[in-house]
Amino acid sequence: MSQMAIDQVLAQIRALSSQVRLDAPRPLGLGAPPQPGATAPSGASEFASILKRGIDAVNRSEQRASTLADAFSRGAPGVSLPQVVLQVEKASVSFDALTQVRNRLITAYQDIMNMQM
Repeated sequence: MSQMAIDQVLAQIRALSSQVRLDAPRPLGLGAPPQPGATAPSGASEFASILKRGIDAVNRSEQRASTLADAFSRGAPGVSLPQVVLQVEKASVSFDALTQVRNRLITAYQDIMNMQM
């Protein structure tokens, strides 16, 4: 994957991340009145939540592609080859993007672990 494609994928991830932040409950002191017993979400749990949502989205895309391909192979009416190819390519691109994110996370983790204290 070229650097430009990786940058585009990262821009999409950032856009999705900002959407997730809009849907998530606000931490205490940022506009929302405090709820009884509410605590501010930690950065680690927010990151894990975003990552899990991304993985779930890729999984759903893979499942849709598989279901559509099975329907086409059975000869289901209303399922055309271009639809199948498009969905399979979408699933492939989303999986490749997830793989690139994983690779960057691993690289960042290794860089942090190799830092001198």
